[in-house]
Amino acid sequence: MGKTLTKDVKVDRALDCLGLFCPEPVYRTRIELDKMEVGETLEIWADDPAAEGDIESLTKRLGHEILEKRKEGNKLYFLIKKGR
Repeated sequence: MGKTLTKDVKVDRALDCLGLFCPEPVYRTRIELDKMEVGETLEIWADDPAAEGDIESLTKRLGHEILEKRKEGNKLYFLIKKGR
């Protein structure tokens, strides 16, 4: 945690959801976001295909911002900034 990415975005929290399946990745993402302060960032790794749409929907519904999203093989990476 607290590492700097190439975009100079400090990661405040990291969440490893690899090997977890629906609804665990989106559930754990919500729990982490609820613990965070506005403006903090959450890094998430997941490999459940359903996590992509679930995490995107959750982020939009709660008013947060996806700063980065990418796929590396079967792994999904998200960097989310807490909005409100």
